[in-house]
Amino acid sequence: MKNKKYLRFWAALVLVLVWSAAGFAAGQDPLPSWRDGAVKKSVIGFVEKVTRQGGPEYMPPLKRIAVFDNDGTLWAEKPLYFPLFFALDRLNETAPNHPEWKNNPTVQAALSGDSSRLAKLGEKGILELIGLTRAGMTSREMREKVRAWPETTRHPQKRLRFVDMVYQPMLELLAFLRANGFKTYIVSGGGVDFIRAFSKKVYGIPCEQVIGSSLKNKWRNKDGAAEVVKLPQLNIINDKQIKTLNIDLVIGQRPLMAVGNSDGDLAMLQWTAAGAGPRYMMLLHHDDAQREFAYDRKSHVGRLDLALDQARQRGWTLVSMQRDFARIFEADKD
Repeated sequence: MKNKKYLRFWAALVLVLVWSAAGFAAGQDPLPSWRDGAVKKSVIGFVEKVTRQGGPEYMPPLKRIAVFDNDGTLWAEKPLYFPLFFALDRLNETAPNHPEWKNNPTVQAALSGDSSRLAKLGEKGILELIGLTRAGMTSREMREKVRAWPETTRHPQKRLRFVDMVYQPMLELLAFLRANGFKTYIVSGGGVDFIRAFSKKVYGIPCEQVIGSSLKNKWRNKDGAAEVVKLPQLNIINDKQIKTLNIDLVIGQRPLMAVGNSDGDLAMLQWTAAGAGPRYMMLLHHDDAQREFAYDRKSHVGRLDLALDQARQRGWTLVSMQRDFARIFEADKD
């Protein structure tokens, strides 16, 4: 009897999957938060041609790798990188216990509250602050600290929780790709431990598919309890050309698709474009000052200069948030 129950369960599951696929084939919109137009048509067309068995550009599932930057690509990054807001919260909590930080210019810039000084810290400065505030913590302790922060802390301007500052169109794109056999990775200049704390819940991307900047670690075995402990020194900044080196090291193959929003993603896009066969390069342009933020060439955070020119010259997909996103955040009205 038990075997028959299992068989009925699996038969029902197969039927559900078949019906779901039939609904999609019948015209269900996989990207409802994207406005109809050339960009939406091109990304759906790319996925269709690389997944059409027997087609001239068919790519097997093992080749379907898509890499996404995080800050400014999957969620917002203004007025400062979000990990910096987290580091500032931790800094204010722990600064009274560290009088020696009074002589640290990075710490003083962070505690000043001057947004222009903070923006100029860049990813190196952010990681230095993160290192100072996490030194001596185990990986488990650090992730527990990070996990609740995006859900309980609000953006200073939009007043949305940081977890609600995720771009709804990008969540739909991630889900659409995975439904078509793609494996999705985050390749970010942000801290890998920070992103891994919420990547599965927010993006549906498990921690082992996150590549990012990191602090140095040490192994500790205290009273029979083995732990990985964070040190207050940088290990690697995963930006620009380093992104491509780490994709090759961790994933082991060139992606079919790369999505970014700044000059820090240019090398990743160029490397993807240089592969044989079908490739898709997407660059997100922040040009919607009313619903989000508008910035590109002169920005300290998310500078988009060389990559913008390259996208136009080489025919990469340039996404205008103003033109192509019907809504930006889930909380936005349709």
